[in-house]
Amino acid sequence: MPDRPRIGVSACLLGERVRYDGRDKRDAWLVDVLGPQVEWVPVCPEVEAGLGTPREPMNLGRDAAGRIVVITDRVRADLTATMIDFSECRAAELVAADLDGYVLKAASPSCGLDVPVQSDRQRGRGLFAVALTAALPNLPVADERELGEPTSRDRFVQRVFAHHRRRNRDGQP
Repeated sequence: MPDRPRIGVSACLLGERVRYDGRDKRDAWLVDVLGPQVEWVPVCPEVEAGLGTPREPMNLGRDAAGRIVVITDRVRADLTATMIDFSECRAAELVAADLDGYVLKAASPSCGLDVPVQSDRQRGRGLFAVALTAALPNLPVADERELGEPTSRDRFVQRVFAHHRRRNRDGQP
């Protein structure tokens, strides 16, 4: 077992240029403060699902049956099946990765925990976030927006380190 907690993270938050516009969303606190204390497991659902960089922006919407879908902005391509298939497979792989926590990109149609649904002004979860939290329901999960608030950040870090100690003591995730 690693001697540092393993945290899954949206790759763009570590400074990887994987965003739809070819940029990153590097989070200095994650990289510079928490980074030396943990082992990162970076994931970019869109790139790993084969969508490439740069790519057309996408957003959450609803189909005629009221289900959450992922639609590109200009072409209006429905990427829902691609993202669900990838997300479920990748989440299953992460179950075996001995993670102690996960930091997701806020407002992302794949990773967000609280994302606007354009068609009805409701809120939803990104498709990868849904698959991840279903596969690992007891894993401490936060987005970078939450971690910008000191109390939430401290609570998340405490939960991650407690999960790591428990996993090492019990020899299981």
